Amino acid sequence: MADLQSTTSGLPIGGGEMGQLIREKDWSKTPLGHPENWSQSLRTTLNILLASKFPKFLWWGSELTCFYNDAYRPSLGSDGKHPSILGMSGEEAWPEIWHIIKPLMDKVLDNGESLWFEDLLVPIYRNRKIEDVYWTFSYSPARDDDDKIAGVLVTCAETTQEVILKRKLKRSERKLRLIIQQAPASIATFKGPNYVTDIANANALELWGREAKDVLKKPILEAIPELKGQGIKELLDDVYKTGNRFAASELPVQLLRDGKLETVYINFSYEPLYDVDGEIDGIIGIGHDVTAQVMAHKKIEANEEKLTMVIDASELGTYAFNIKTKKLDGSKKLHEIFGLPDKEDIDHARFVSSIHPKDLGLRKAAFERSFESGILEYTSRLILPDGSLRWIEVKGKVYFDEENTPLKVLGTVRHITSERINTQKLEESEQKFRLLADSLPQHIWTADTEGNLNYFNKSVYDFSGFSPEHLDREGWLAIVHPDDRNANIKAWTESISSGKDFLFEHRFRKHDGTYRWQLSRAKPQLNEDGEIQMWVGSSTDIHDQKEFTNELERLVVERTNELAQNVKDLANMNKELQSFAYISSHDLQEPLRKIQTFSTLLLENEYENLTDDGKEHFKRMQNAAKRMQALISDLLAYSRTSITERKFEPTDLNKLIAEVKMDLKEELAFHHAIIESDELCTIKIIPFQFRQLLQNLISNSLKFSLNDREPHIRITSEKGLGSEFESERLSPNIYYCHIRVSDNGIGFEPKYSERIFELFQRLHGKDKFQGTGIGLAIVKKIVENHNGYITAQGKPNQGATFDIYLPEN
Repeated sequence: MADLQSTTSGLPIGGGEMGQLIREKDWSKTPLGHPENWSQSLRTTLNILLASKFPKFLWWGSELTCFYNDAYRPSLGSDGKHPSILGMSGEEAWPEIWHIIKPLMDKVLDNGESLWFEDLLVPIYRNRKIEDVYWTFSYSPARDDDDKIAGVLVTCAETTQEVILKRKLKRSERKLRLIIQQAPASIATFKGPNYVTDIANANALELWGREAKDVLKKPILEAIPELKGQGIKELLDDVYKTGNRFAASELPVQLLRDGKLETVYINFSYEPLYDVDGEIDGIIGIGHDVTAQVMAHKKIEANEEKLTMVIDASELGTYAFNIKTKKLDGSKKLHEIFGLPDKEDIDHARFVSSIHPKDLGLRKAAFERSFESGILEYTSRLILPDGSLRWIEVKGKVYFDEENTPLKVLGTVRHITSERINTQKLEESEQKFRLLADSLPQHIWTADTEGNLNYFNKSVYDFSGFSPEHLDREGWLAIVHPDDRNANIKAWTESISSGKDFLFEHRFRKHDGTYRWQLSRAKPQLNEDGEIQMWVGSSTDIHDQKEFTNELERLVVERTNELAQNVKDLANMNKELQSFAYISSHDLQEPLRKIQTFSTLLLENEYENLTDDGKEHFKRMQNAAKRMQALISDLLAYSRTSITERKFEPTDLNKLIAEVKMDLKEELAFHHAIIESDELCTIKIIPFQFRQLLQNLISNSLKFSLNDREPHIRITSEKGLGSEFESERLSPNIYYCHIRVSDNGIGFEPKYSERIFELFQRLHGKDKFQGTGIGLAIVKKIVENHNGYITAQGKPNQGATFDIYLPEN
C-alpha cells in the first residue's frame, strides 16, 4: 500500500532510510516543488540511485539540490550533514568544499564531460568537525526529459582508510630500508620467485664485491653468477616455498672479487618476507663475513707457542704448580716480579718464603677456598731479595683428578704496587671527603651509578636521629615526608636514567618528629670518557625561606583583596567620580607599581637563590598584580563615562564598527571570529564612548565563545517610534535608533538578564573566564549617558543578544 502511494505521489519507491526520508520531506518548500511536478527523468534517476548498493549522490536542478542513497549515508558520519542536506542546495549544503567541487560540476553541466578521480582529498564537515576524507569518484551528467543536462550524478567510494594504510606501509618500508642501510650486518632483500634484489646495504655490497648498479633490480643469481652450483638457489627455493628459516655458520662460499674467485666464510640466515595478505613475496638475507675468525681458528694450534712468548713478554708472570710434588715452574716475567735472575729456580718453598709473614694466613685461606671453587685468587705483599716490598695479585685455576682431588694450579702473577698505591690515595681522598662532609651543616650524600645511596654525612644522622644501622635498614626514604615520596622517587629515577642533574624540594623528618623543607641537588661525577662513576648530592634547609615566601605571597594577595574591596566600596558609595579617578590613578596604582617593581627586582637579583616554589610564588604574585592593574583600568574607564565632557556628534555607525574591527584585529583573528553587519544608521552620539561600548560588547562575545564553535557576531540597526518597539520603557512619541548585537557564545540563564549589567557581576567562574565584571557595567553607563535603554537576553549555549535603544536628538 505504501509503495502504491509513493508511486501515485511521484516519489521514488524503496530505498531504505533515504527513500523514507525523501517520501516524508515537504518538497513544496524547495526549488524542485511538489513531487507530482517532477520530471520522469528525475524520478527514474532517483529510483536507480536508491536501488544501488554502491554509494551515489545526485545534484539536480538550477540550485543543484542534494539527493543521496543509503550506501552513501555512512560517509557523512554523525553530528554532521545528515539528514539536513537532503533537498538543500549544493552551495548551502557543502560550503567547506564548494570551491573544490563546483568547478568540477561546471565541466559536467556545461560540456557534458564525465570526470574520474582516484584517492582525491576532499575535506568535509562530519562528526562535528572538518575531517580529511579521500574519495575515488566519478561525475556524470544526468539528463532531463528533453535530454538536456539537468544535474550531476556522483558514483563514489570513500578511500580514506586505504590511503592511510598505504601511507603507513610506505613509512614502514622507508623505515625498514633505513634500518637495513644503517645496520652493521650485511642485509639484502630479494623479491618474487626470481629473487630480484630490492635492497642491499653497503655491507652486503662489500661482502659480494659488487656495486649497487650491478645487483639492484636484478635476480641475485644473475647478478652474482658464481653462486650457481653452490646450493644457494636450493636454499632460497626452500625458504620461499615453505617459509622455513635457514641459518648456517661458517659456510664457505666462493665469490668473485677483483677478478679473482675467493672462498669466503659466512654466518648467515634466510627468512621469508610477507605481504599485507600474509603471503610470502620475498626473502631477507642477513650475513656476517667471519672469514677472519675461521682463519684464526685454524691458526690457534700453530700460535700456541707464539702465545706463550707473548705472555712472557707481557706484564703477567705465569706459573704451573704441582700440588702433590710441590714443584713450581715459572715464566721469565715471574722471575722479574720476584726480583730473581732468569735461570734461578723458584721452588714452592722459595715462593712461600717471599710472601710477607702477615699475608701468609690470607694465602692459606685462599688456597682452601680454591679447593672448593676451583678458582684461586688473592693479593699479598712480596719481600724482594733487597728487602723492599712489592704488592702482587695471584690468580689461578685448580685442576682435579677423577676422584676430585686437587692436582695442579695454573695461573698468573701480576705486579700491582702502583695500583695499590693509587687505591690507597683514593681511600685517603675519600676519607678527607668524609671528614669535610661531616664538618658541613648541610646534608651531604652519595649514590652509585644505579642510584643507590651509599653514604650520608654526620649532619643527616644528627638531623634525623637515626643511627647508620637504622637508616641502612629502613632506607633513606624513611626521613622523607610520606606525601613527597612518590614524586621524589620519580624525579630521582628520571635523573638516574637521563644523567641530568637532580633538583627537588621535599620535607625531611627531624628527630623531634617535625618536618622541614629541604632543597636537594645532585650531580653525576664523570670519568675521562664521560661515563657516570657516582652521584654526589646535598640537601639544604629552605624551610624558613619557603615560609617567608608563602607569607609574602599571602600578604600581597591580602593587600590586593583589600584594595579591590576598597575600590568596590568606593564604586558602590557612588562618591564624586573625579575624586575616585584620582584615588584609582594615585592611591591604588602607586602601591601596585611598588609591588610589581619590588617583585621584579627580587626575581632579577635573587633568581638563583630562589627555589622553584619560590619562583612560582613570585610569578603568582605578579599575576595578582596584573589582575589588579586590569581592575583599576576598567574602573577608570567606568569613571570616565561620568566625568568626561559629553559632546554629541553625527556618527556613521558603519565607519565606527570598521574602526573597532581594526582595533580588535588580532583578537578576532585569534578566535577566527566573524562580525556581520547590515547597512547601519547614522546617529548623534558621543563617538569615543560609543566606540568603547562596541569594543566591550564584541570582546565580551569573544571571551564567552564556545570551544567547538567559531564566534559569529551580528550587528543590526533600525529606526522607528518608541511605540513600534516592544518595550514599556520607551516613549511612544520619540524616534529611536534600535541597535542589536547578538552572538553564538555560551549565553546565560534568563534570570540574570538584569544582574548582568551590575558592577563586578560575573555569572561564570573566575577560574574559567578571566575578567573584572565591569565591562557590561561600562556599556550600560554609556547607554545611560545617551539617555538610552539597553536589555540583554540569553539562553545557555545559544548565545546572547543585547538591544540598545538611543533617542534621535
